[in-house]
Amino acid sequence: MKTLLVSAVALIDHDGRILLAQRPVGKSMAGLWEFPGGKVETGETPEAALIRELDEELGINTWSSCLAPLTFASHSYDDFHLLMPLFACRKWEGTPQPKEGQTLKWVNVKDLRNYPMPPADVPLIPVLRDWL
Repeated sequence: MKTLLVSAVALIDHDGRILLAQRPVGKSMAGLWEFPGGKVETGETPEAALIRELDEELGINTWSSCLAPLTFASHSYDDFHLLMPLFACRKWEGTPQPKEGQTLKWVNVKDLRNYPMPPADVPLIPVLRDWL
């Protein structure tokens, strides 16, 4: 089974809310909510991939020094195994905008379980709840 490396971030605003993105129609797991991020390309570090993805998906800029490693997900789907480091980030430039057809929502950590997520993301919720 192929292992897919994906980098994700919990963007945390001044009120302690976390940004979730809803997967758009036409993508796998459409309608589910997830932490922003994406695939780590060959030659990229997880941090570099995340900085690139945040620019492409949300139009915001951040730096490696602002990405704090928090936890990771390791989950087997039917046709691949996902390994996903989750970073926390409280500092970025710009206002997140949905640039790839996704819906964005700032969510209180206590309410994260109210948003259906991909199976790999669900175990990250208690870590965030304990950390914040």
